[in-house]
Amino acid sequence: MIWTLAILPLLLLFAGTPVFAVFLAGGVATFVLFLEVPPVALHQVMFGGLAQYALLAVPFFIFAGDLMSSAGIADRLITWVLALIGRLPGGLGVATVGASTLMGAISGSSTAAVAAIGRVLYPGLVRDGYGPRFSVGLVSSSGSIDIVIPPSIAMILYGAAAEQSIPKLFAAGILPGLLIALMMSIFVVAMAVHIGVPRRGGFDLRQFLTASFDAVPALFMPVFVLAGIYLGWSSPTEAGGFACLYAILVGRYVYRTMSWEDVLQSAARSAVLTAQILVIVAAASLFSWILTVNGVPHALTGLLGSFDLPPWGFLMAVNVILLVVGCFLDPTSAILVLTPLFIPLVKAVGIDPIHFGIVMTVNVAIGMFTPPFGLNIFVAQSVLGVPLATIYRGVLPFAVVQIAALLIITYWPALSLFLANAI
Repeated sequence: MIWTLAILPLLLLFAGTPVFAVFLAGGVATFVLFLEVPPVALHQVMFGGLAQYALLAVPFFIFAGDLMSSAGIADRLITWVLALIGRLPGGLGVATVGASTLMGAISGSSTAAVAAIGRVLYPGLVRDGYGPRFSVGLVSSSGSIDIVIPPSIAMILYGAAAEQSIPKLFAAGILPGLLIALMMSIFVVAMAVHIGVPRRGGFDLRQFLTASFDAVPALFMPVFVLAGIYLGWSSPTEAGGFACLYAILVGRYVYRTMSWEDVLQSAARSAVLTAQILVIVAAASLFSWILTVNGVPHALTGLLGSFDLPPWGFLMAVNVILLVVGCFLDPTSAILVLTPLFIPLVKAVGIDPIHFGIVMTVNVAIGMFTPPFGLNIFVAQSVLGVPLATIYRGVLPFAVVQIAALLIITYWPALSLFLANAI
């Protein structure tokens, strides 16, 4: 069975096979060759993996993020952040981090942030003297913050797989996300001073007020979405639907930058991306079910008990595993396959599943820009036209910074649980 559950998927993965096909091939081969169950169970397991109310939020937040980009909301947020902090030492670099954080509070799409922010800010970063390598590394790595700052699609998937409260996961991600943004900003300022990047004059109040007035409708979007969830007015799914409606109204009638044809095109793009995610969910559900019925989680729990690892040792081992997995798998696949394996171990060791969800989310977020297969790397290459070798070298310092933040988040549970326990 190890051939169909481990060796075959690895061979297909390294051969460049789509991830859903990797899981599906391994699962079906094991199902046919080793399991004595009716074939209809295969379809029931796959579709059963999709029959979760929490997953309804995924297409809404994808659609909201695409609408935000199409309506010019992202551009106005970037302009507002530049007006606020663009004149600090290393201001344009810090504004890149700030814009990514703010976009994460709306869409939760890392690749969308890299595309939107890279298109607007990358040329200015290079002109200011940061250099192509540092600039593309900053843009690629900043987008990963979007996965940690709520609303987060990765957290929705984890909550569905681990049967945990999604509002609590959203609340738990706020402070860790801000910590990552702060540490990246400090690193950017230090590098800007070291490189000798010139400052951009003083704070212009008039320009800031103009940018603020233009950005008010965009800035209220995350406020309404998150307030609705935390005040109990709406579920994450309902909040996602409201975000879509709000983005359409703002783009169509406030900014007047979006036609109904643009809305339909955005819906079509979002439908394709949603289908790509949900087919992975279905295939990963089959793969995880086969692992479970064959006693893999139970065997791992027994193996963990034989090592007698303390909680800190277990978390360190999980971080190493997830960082390696993140280099090869996208966050959706990593979360859906590994969460059912890790959750029994997490409970056995006595770690809070909400805290572990944030640790897992930060790990897969780092995987978004780590070589060789980080999705943000390929988005940056496509949008900015920078060679892969330059991007690989550029992201490494930021990977070190975010891993340092990961260690703080891992071994300081209160940072994640403070707001989660307060709601």
